[in-house]
Amino acid sequence: MTSTDRNTSPDRSAGPASGPGPDTATPTDAEARTKIRAAARTTPRTTARLLAFARRPYRDRPDPAYRIRRRPDLTALCLATVFFWSSLTPSLVPRPWFLQGIVGGITAAIGYALGSTLAWLLRALGGAFVRRRPAERTRTLCWQAYWLLSPVLTVWLTSESARMQRQLRVLQGLPPTLTWHTPMIALIALGLLLAALLVARSVRLGAVTLIRLLARLLPRPVAFAVGAALSALVVLVGVRDVVFDRGVVDLADRIAEATNDGTKDGIRRPASRHVTGGPGSLVPWRELGYQGRNFTGSTPTRAALTAWTGRPVRDPVRVYVPSALPAAFTDDRPFAAQARLAVRELERTGAFDRAVLAVAGTTGTGWIDPNVAEALEYMYGGDTAIVAVQYSYLPSWVSFLVDKEKAGEATRALLDAVRARLGTLPAERRPKLVVTGESLGAYAVEASFGTADALLAGTDGALLMGPPHFSPISREIRRDRDPGSPVWRPQYRGGAHIRFAQFPGTDLERPAADWERPRAVYLQNASDPVVWWSPELLLDRPEWLDEPLGPDITPEISWFPFVAFWQTSVDMTVSYGVDAPHGHRYGAGAVDGWAAVLPPPGWTAADTTRLRTFIRHRKAAY
Repeated sequence: MTSTDRNTSPDRSAGPASGPGPDTATPTDAEARTKIRAAARTTPRTTARLLAFARRPYRDRPDPAYRIRRRPDLTALCLATVFFWSSLTPSLVPRPWFLQGIVGGITAAIGYALGSTLAWLLRALGGAFVRRRPAERTRTLCWQAYWLLSPVLTVWLTSESARMQRQLRVLQGLPPTLTWHTPMIALIALGLLLAALLVARSVRLGAVTLIRLLARLLPRPVAFAVGAALSALVVLVGVRDVVFDRGVVDLADRIAEATNDGTKDGIRRPASRHVTGGPGSLVPWRELGYQGRNFTGSTPTRAALTAWTGRPVRDPVRVYVPSALPAAFTDDRPFAAQARLAVRELERTGAFDRAVLAVAGTTGTGWIDPNVAEALEYMYGGDTAIVAVQYSYLPSWVSFLVDKEKAGEATRALLDAVRARLGTLPAERRPKLVVTGESLGAYAVEASFGTADALLAGTDGALLMGPPHFSPISREIRRDRDPGSPVWRPQYRGGAHIRFAQFPGTDLERPAADWERPRAVYLQNASDPVVWWSPELLLDRPEWLDEPLGPDITPEISWFPFVAFWQTSVDMTVSYGVDAPHGHRYGAGAVDGWAAVLPPPGWTAADTTRLRTFIRHRKAAY
């Protein structure tokens, strides 16, 4: 054999270099076979466990004294699941998937608490009649039915909720595309339920431990009463004083205070002497606060007004008094001091020589809707004055919880001061006095008058938008509305002075009877959760769910105890996520509102259409 033959002949002793033979296993193959054998050994154990769980799908507490490490109660779990399912129904506005998970978890926790209480009552009351627990077979069948049906129904109902959300989006002018993460919705809801359950069981463990310790010193009935009272007091103080006051409110206050010191991009100090913060202002620009600078710094210029009207115009007057007064104007009565300063600013800017003087209620942060202000100014060619005071810089939801009354007190003091100054002028020289406000600003105006008759008697007109459910005048109107008119579009005293609208171009024409002056227009969307939110939703079915439903309310909406309250609460957080006139958005509807309440001489329907188009398509300053 030659050298070449030897080099090319197969060499079985070459080892790995010559590659694996048919009977040779690489390390990778060996690992794979090991995993297969391990899986083969594990599979019977897993199958056995699943079969054991299927035969007995529940576990009893190892020790009756366990408070936290205990399995869920079937009655409580069933009620929690039903509450979660009910939360999947649509509400007033479309909501994203993560908020659906949150509202599902909150309502499931409520359902679990109610179910746990019900189970405890059944055990306590049934003890005198039922001497033994349900048969093991019956208990097993109930648990098997739950684990068999609940996952299937949960997946199906969650998918159905996505379909209903898409329909609601189309109804309110949004594209039907929707991201709906069914597993994430279930995980968020389950996580919140477990967290609530852990907290509740920890509180119960603490209460039981306290009662047991007190029982060493006191008779047991006394120890139970004292321990329960002390536990309730600790929970109440912890939630109210620690979690809410020192946690939520303090955090919101710090964030709002930092925001109030800032200025929105694009907002500049006004050059007009007719605006607070401009030359000669009694309130320095830097002290106006975030919303005050937004309002005054976005005043339309004479050039902008002339370009739209095509005729001579005047510089609009805008007066704004912040909650933090300059040192020279501080007083032990802050709202009265604000009102006096506002009147002085009105005098300085020549506001009492204008055709219209509008008093605007502000929201919790001090916000004023720019559409409302600019619609009036463009309509009158700048021959207007708008005045407002800030009572808080906190978000509206915090202001509602901690100092709602301040809104009415501050606006009432301003109105009293303005009307007192107007009373010194000859009747023929007085500007028309109108009031306006949106959301908490609408409440501030209503609280200043108290009744519909007082509102009409004290002003030349009113434009109010999205008043909260607790606003006194709108509650009066809904309560005393004409028979047959729905609560979402109430007709009051035949529509003689006050009318409600969602689509003002057509709604304000109804009824056809004469519309007398002074007039008040309410822009109120049937789908506005701010209008309908109320603690009464916890246990009472609201009238706005009665037939006929509002034009942008899905017929698949429903009411369920506790659930509707939390659905509407979550709706308020996304009420700006839709376009006007839906949710808490009112857009250019203020143009039609002012045109109906107090149009300038010679104003036509064509002017309203042109101004509405302009307001709708121009970019708002803030």
